[in-house]
Amino acid sequence: MLSLLFMAKKRKNKLEDTVMLIQQGDNELRDTLIDSYKPFIAKSVSSVCKRYIHESDDEFSIGLIAFNEAIDKYAADKGHSLLSFAEVLIKRRVIDYIRRHSRNQSLSLNHGDASDEDAARSTIEDDLSMEDYKKKSDEEKRRDEIIHFQKLLQDFDLSFSDLVEQSPKHADARKNAMVVAKVLTENDELRNLLIEKKRLPLKQLEDTVHVSRKTLERNRKYIIAISLILSGDFIYLKDYIKGVLDT
Repeated sequence: MLSLLFMAKKRKNKLEDTVMLIQQGDNELRDTLIDSYKPFIAKSVSSVCKRYIHESDDEFSIGLIAFNEAIDKYAADKGHSLLSFAEVLIKRRVIDYIRRHSRNQSLSLNHGDASDEDAARSTIEDDLSMEDYKKKSDEEKRRDEIIHFQKLLQDFDLSFSDLVEQSPKHADARKNAMVVAKVLTENDELRNLLIEKKRLPLKQLEDTVHVSRKTLERNRKYIIAISLILSGDFIYLKDYIKGVLDT
């Protein structure tokens, strides 16, 4: 839902659509996709190894193979994104590699037990468990934020469906509307008028920003929604807006 408000609608499933084409046999597209996501692969591998990973490292090769495997096994109907699926698979394959490598080292050095291997495995799995916990915690907080935002929208006679229908269709128009909302929230008088009257102070806003009255009216609901996010305690939702404004 959030991607519909802050990002281009037709790009929403661009990555997943690309994977579908690859699964249908477009190997040239596969090579292009893998190459473009090498930084993501390196980051995923580094999070397991706890060190910077170079493309020349064996662990990176394991991650590369795992990402390719994720492309082949990905199914959109499972409800997760390719990148979340690939991240899990990459980490599993790298852990398996570390376990095998540790076991082989232990044998070559004639160690009589696998205590070092078990300790390394335990540390890696504990770190990943904490990482998974943090992700789940963030997801819960983000979900709570959305629920709170949804209730706030009702006070302004707005809903998510309204915003999806009436949000600016082009990226530049969305960004300009966000800039207007930012100006509004940074102006005490305009912000107070919005909160008190439960409507956009069009006349005062028109005198403040270099945007036509017609454009302000057309994007009225979207500007109100963004203003509410910027004015409130919405840590996660603000990140979406910041990502657009910083581009």
